[in-house]
Amino acid sequence: MQRIVAFVVAVAALAAFAVAAGKSYTITLFSPAVVGATELKPGDYTVKMVDANTIMIDGKAETRSTVKVETVKDKFAKTSIRVVDSDGKQHVQEIRLGGTNTKLVLGEPSTNAGN
Repeated sequence: MQRIVAFVVAVAALAAFAVAAGKSYTITLFSPAVVGATELKPGDYTVKMVDANTIMIDGKAETRSTVKVETVKDKFAKTSIRVVDSDGKQHVQEIRLGGTNTKLVLGEPSTNAGN
């Protein structure tokens, strides 16, 4: 029974990743916000899945961060972010992908590249 439950959870996670990996999503920051170790300026950014647990946020410089892909019951009407205040700065905690029931919970950065 435990194997069946583990299999179902694994399939659900892969399905959520497949939905997220095929598209890019746009987020807008209205104030400076930290993603991983990088502080992003206000503006529009494109979010893309790199692999099953890494996103890339494209702006003037590329920022990568590890994420945990979670599936929720209801679809999100639009792409949005959830930020939390910490150390006097806003940190992006979640990205909710519009038109899907997938949310990306951000972790520590995996790579930072500035070009």
